Amino acid sequence: MDGEISPAAVHELLEGDDETTDALRIVDIRNAMEFERGHIPGSENVPFHELTARIDEFEAADRIITVCPHGKASVQAARLIGSYEGSADARVESMAGGLEEWADSYELVSGSTENDSAARDASETPF
Repeated sequence: MDGEISPAAVHELLEGDDETTDALRIVDIRNAMEFERGHIPGSENVPFHELTARIDEFEAADRIITVCPHGKASVQAARLIGSYEGSADARVESMAGGLEEWADSYELVSGSTENDSAARDASETPF
């Protein structure tokens, strides 16, 4: 793991040129329902419990940023991904403060699922 990155720096990377964003993978480690309620634009959902089984998906990545609700579990996810031999050349970081801090300054996007109304009823927050 290469440390933590601020939500502002992640936002700046997302606003960068296509070459920068093409090499960037933002991995949201929450479950699918939480991800659908709200996530960082362009992020992908790989729940924490699936990371070891899907670790080879990160082999070609240049930069990987893990995110979670508060920035704690994503540190563990970044360490796990960073320890994988196939991601040895990638820069692997955890987003400090998590989605809670991201949502203070930036928008989250939501996906539509058949359970959208149930998800909205379950909680007003996306995490």
